[in-house]
Amino acid sequence: MSIFIDQTTKVIYQGLTGSTGRYYGLLNRDYGTQVVAGTHPKKAGTDVDGIPIFASVKEAAEATGATATCVFVPAPAVSSAVMEAAEAGMELVVCITEGVPAQDEAYFYNKLKAEFPATRLLGPNCPGIISPGKANIGITAGHIAKEGGPVGIVSRSGTLTYQALYELQQKNIGVTTCVGIGGDPVPGTSFIDCLKAFEADPETKAVMMIGEIGGSAEEEAAEFIKRSMTKPISSYIAGVTAPPGKKMGHAGAIVSGGKGTAKAKMEALTDAGVMVGQNPTEAGELMMEIVAGL
Repeated sequence: MSIFIDQTTKVIYQGLTGSTGRYYGLLNRDYGTQVVAGTHPKKAGTDVDGIPIFASVKEAAEATGATATCVFVPAPAVSSAVMEAAEAGMELVVCITEGVPAQDEAYFYNKLKAEFPATRLLGPNCPGIISPGKANIGITAGHIAKEGGPVGIVSRSGTLTYQALYELQQKNIGVTTCVGIGGDPVPGTSFIDCLKAFEADPETKAVMMIGEIGGSAEEEAAEFIKRSMTKPISSYIAGVTAPPGKKMGHAGAIVSGGKGTAKAKMEALTDAGVMVGQNPTEAGELMMEIVAGL
């Protein structure tokens, strides 16, 4: 199985008429994803390489039966795009856009939790989600992902999401689903959300978790793993060599008050029974050991 998406998922691209949205929308369609519609209020009735454009997500969903959207709109328009998707009843909203103001993220995160609990938001500022051989929503290169399981991947870092997939592919290890949750301060989907889903998925036998400095998400995940996970996990935390007091990377990678360091996260995960690698390759090698023992 896979989590959150599969070969039956029908996807609307909000921003399909833009150059980036068009590129990845058509690339995802070529991969096999059911990209069934795009939206643009002024271009309704047109199409992008045969994919019909509707004025709104609601109209697109009613016409196609889509249950997911992928957001490729400029940062100032993300808040309204996410809320439009939720109001149209979308089960999954994958937001690729980076640079979304933190106050906007906090607004629609809390709005979804309070009024649209059935809508799962992934991102913003994330690479998306891929269930190899079934569906790819976002900007992950499909050719680096080996299908067939038994490993699930969840990652805060976009680039390291790709490396995790590649490391496992090189070791002939398949993936059920790879979820890039994004590194912004207010992600719609957390490590714990994904760990819960992987724990419940019978075809996911082990999990690879990629974290990074800043915030407390990895420590919170470690507590959840200790309490609730039965499946083995390998992990890597980016930022081991980050100079103290420096902000590294994006908005989520902020270390303050002695918290959020790579060392603290690695210690918390190790204490929870996770096999922690010193680099992405080592995390892949640890996963190879885990898979060999399944």
